[in-house]
Amino acid sequence: MHDIIERLQELSETVPVPLELPSFEQLVEVEEQILIPLPRDLKEYLLYASDVIYGAIEPVTAADPHSHTYLPEVTCYAWSIGMPREMIAICQQGDSFYCIDQEGQIHHWQDGDFDEEYWESFWHWVQDVWLKGRA
Repeated sequence: MHDIIERLQELSETVPVPLELPSFEQLVEVEEQILIPLPRDLKEYLLYASDVIYGAIEPVTAADPHSHTYLPEVTCYAWSIGMPREMIAICQQGDSFYCIDQEGQIHHWQDGDFDEEYWESFWHWVQDVWLKGRA
């Protein structure tokens, strides 16, 4: 996990208005808004690497409630179009979502159903999807 975070930070693009990392208190607020605890890997990503901007894939963030990647907003929208309530969105691509379950596995949900492929952890998804620019 630490190696992946370092790799993400190395690849992060410089932008005029950089993203901020959330505080632990902001993560608690996110959990209170969605009424589901965040899985450990997702918390680690949010706390230590959610300021990374790399490629076309934009994972959720938790520091700025006005961002289009703000986790509660992205997740609530996914729920509103049918994604199961026990899932938490980690990345939106149109009306399809990568989402995480409470065991920490990542699934791809689109058109009302899950793809057969899934990833064992958030960090596996980062390596296989985000870092490879797969959409």
